[in-house]
Amino acid sequence: MIRVVLAGLWVCILTAGTSYGVAYWKENGSLLPPKDAYLDGLQYQKTRALSVPMVENGNVQGYIVARFVYTVEARTMHQLNVPPEPFVVDEAFRRIYADERLDFRKLARYDLGILTTAIKQRVNERMQADVVQDVLVEDFNYVSKEEFQSKP
Repeated sequence: MIRVVLAGLWVCILTAGTSYGVAYWKENGSLLPPKDAYLDGLQYQKTRALSVPMVENGNVQGYIVARFVYTVEARTMHQLNVPPEPFVVDEAFRRIYADERLDFRKLARYDLGILTTAIKQRVNERMQADVVQDVLVEDFNYVSKEEFQSKP
């Protein structure tokens, strides 16, 4: 009988001590970094695929299919009310569609650096802050009208 009482008392002391130790550890020290440390650094965000019609002599000749990646500081991204992606997509579409220097038959000669810099500047102007740090090109191709229509 005394052994059962001592064993029960030992289990109670062990459980109380362990509970106190876990509560103290959770409150004062953790193996995980503080929550703010997760917010440091850059986030890479991909845009959806963008199809820009190329019009020549009043007819659509084909489409520029492009996808961009833009970088935003993680802390800034979490503070934004509106995500920058719609602005990046809109500016990319406008720049590609209206660019007179773009010869869609010879994309190798097109200066993508000018395009990405212009997208970054216009998005930051429209958002009235330096939100987008850089714009990168993930995909930039020309697809003829026939090829585009034949794909499922």
